[in-house]
Amino acid sequence: MNRHLLLVEDDASLHRGIAFTLRQEGFDVTGVYKLAEARSAVAGGGQAFDLIVLDVQLPDGSGFDFCAELRGARNETPIVFLTASDTELDVVRGLDLGGDDYITKPFRLREFLSRIHAVLRRRGPAADPRSGEEPGLSSGNLRLHPAEMRLLKDGSEVTLSVTEFRLLSLLMAHPRAVLSKEQILRQLWQHDGAFIDDNTVAVNVRRLREKIEDDPQQPQKILTVRGAGYKWNG
Repeated sequence: MNRHLLLVEDDASLHRGIAFTLRQEGFDVTGVYKLAEARSAVAGGGQAFDLIVLDVQLPDGSGFDFCAELRGARNETPIVFLTASDTELDVVRGLDLGGDDYITKPFRLREFLSRIHAVLRRRGPAADPRSGEEPGLSSGNLRLHPAEMRLLKDGSEVTLSVTEFRLLSLLMAHPRAVLSKEQILRQLWQHDGAFIDDNTVAVNVRRLREKIEDDPQQPQKILTVRGAGYKWNG
């Protein structure tokens, strides 16, 4: 079954090129040019999207706002931002809002496809109950269900992005082992880690702490080992 992607890009020429490339790669693509159209596509009640490719600057608003709306509505569809801005502030903002990746224009199509596949790989195995993963991981007041992509804290469900879930799974599966940023990049992004800034790891660790730590400013679960990386205190 082909993956279904929503492409939100207002530049007609770029839109056509991306859509053509994705379809050549075997994806089903729904293409829209405005946020209003994107909202209608997501709310349409038809086939769910496996990933959203989202421009930041659109004629009727910001892709950042749309991402925030989706995450606020507990919609965890992976989001890959496209933007002409490569400032650290915008990159961090996009990741903080729940984006899974951030690609700046102009970009190489091979790199673009590689990063799309990487985001989908991070979702696919974790969501597949036939993948052979363990039925659950427990640590303190947390219980992780990899096959269902669910996290329970004190019995209540915590909403995680795909990247946050994969990061937490990796840390919990290696309690007390110090994992460097480079190791985390290789595990989460596989060979595509060459395209990812290691600041992405720090941003996702911070977001994860805000969701699972009792006091994110004094973390007790995800510890920073200065100069070395992170470890799970389980």
